[in-house]
Amino acid sequence: MRRSLDAADEQELVRRVARGDRRAFDELYRRTAPWLEVRLRRRCADPDVVADVLQETYLTLWRAAGSFAGDQVSGSAVGWLWTIAAHRLVDAFRRRARQARMPQVHPVETVAPAAEDEVLAGRVGQELEQALAVLPPEVRAVLRATVLDGFTVRETSVLLGVPENTVKSRIRRARIVLREALS
Repeated sequence: MRRSLDAADEQELVRRVARGDRRAFDELYRRTAPWLEVRLRRRCADPDVVADVLQETYLTLWRAAGSFAGDQVSGSAVGWLWTIAAHRLVDAFRRRARQARMPQVHPVETVAPAAEDEVLAGRVGQELEQALAVLPPEVRAVLRATVLDGFTVRETSVLLGVPENTVKSRIRRARIVLREALS
């Protein structure tokens, strides 16, 4: 049994987890937890939060493996696992922000932005929104993953299930469209 688990890829392990296979879950955890912990530590310095997020991620994996294990799912199991972890990390940051309840600090001197800056920011914001709306959905997905989520090209490739060069070309296409729209 151990040999067959060693030969199984992550997608197969998730399929087995969906059927309730505890050994497959243990093997998937053994393969992915160190990598996932390193990724989370890059984004959060608090080891307690990282440990909680890891636990929540694998609990979610155990409960929701069936939603990934279908035959028509695109993308990789590792990308799916990272997406779960990233969402759990954001949730942890939100909980922490609600619990912190920082006292209001009133600055001694308030500096208002210049009227020109406000008008320019509003205009650029509208133009940017219009330019983003014109982009095809797959290009917006690449921008979201690389710019907003901070994924590398390789991570975006795994997450979206497309080759790295496709990710690069979509980023380039987005930059050209945005540059033209904002110039």
